[in-house]
Amino acid sequence: MKGPRLLIKIILVTTLTAIVVAGILFYSYVYAPNVILEPKEQTHLHIPSGSTYDDVLKLLEEHDFLRHPERFHWLAVRKNYPNRIMAGRYLIVDGMSNNELINLLRSGDQSPVRLTFHNIRTKEELAGRIAAQIEADSAEIRNVLGCQETLSNIGMDTLTIKLLFIPNTYEVFWNTSAEQFLQRMQREYNAFWSEPRKQRAEEIGLSEEEVGVLASIVQSETNKREEMARIAGVYMNRLRRNIPLQADPTVIYAKGDFSIRRVLNRHLEIDSPYNTYMYAGLPPGPINFPAPHVMDAVLYYEDHDYLYFSAKADFSGYHVFAKSYADHLANARKYRRALDERNVFR
Repeated sequence: MKGPRLLIKIILVTTLTAIVVAGILFYSYVYAPNVILEPKEQTHLHIPSGSTYDDVLKLLEEHDFLRHPERFHWLAVRKNYPNRIMAGRYLIVDGMSNNELINLLRSGDQSPVRLTFHNIRTKEELAGRIAAQIEADSAEIRNVLGCQETLSNIGMDTLTIKLLFIPNTYEVFWNTSAEQFLQRMQREYNAFWSEPRKQRAEEIGLSEEEVGVLASIVQSETNKREEMARIAGVYMNRLRRNIPLQADPTVIYAKGDFSIRRVLNRHLEIDSPYNTYMYAGLPPGPINFPAPHVMDAVLYYEDHDYLYFSAKADFSGYHVFAKSYADHLANARKYRRALDERNVFR
């Protein structure tokens, strides 16, 4: 009798041992920490659009994220992750288990990008700034910005399209395409142009586009917020009297040389619709990407009688305003003398 009982005990012990070992292995493959990021506590994994499971494995290997890659693979196959690859930017935390990591990657629950763009002048600059923050490359973004058919569908053209991109910080997904980015900016543009702003633009006799174009000039003239509405008022006075704007920043834009610090007479001879010394009215498009507060400064410009302004000779960044041309000439002479003293001749 002892023989059979002993055999049963051995079988039970062996079975229990096997179960315990299997449980430990199962835990180590599924729930034990397997992501190592030392000394970091967290980082991001970017999975490009169109990636395969092999591509993901290569990314994990290149970044050396996994302590035991084979355990990740074992569970990934059983959770059908190879057939559920989701592109995007994922927040990876040190000490994550395979189960946590796989659930995250196959869920598509991305960590958004805080996309920011400010202080840019050209579409090429915009494309480069955006491409550095999302998956779409600069060529794709430039192509969208230059496609008249695409722009016509949203009421823009290749000259006015810059107005669609209101400088700010936006949350977007990293794998946003150039077309999706354009659609997002259209929603933001429409949100900015609320009914009160539309009504105000109508009251001052400007279209949405004209507000943006004038705001781009004001933005180039000063970075002093407290002066923006006053400068906008100067230009509104000139527009209403059909006096050329004579805005130096538009001449610099027409020249395409943003290193110019002093506009000279030869610059004023550039035959361009952006040369507001040569052509009256607003130029055909913005000369930069005007910020929301600058557009509001135009919408709610200061009502006064000034027709001229000149940079102050102390180089403070502020301006002195004048109602008469004689006073303006005196102010401008002071500034030119200050430029001469500092050897600024171009």
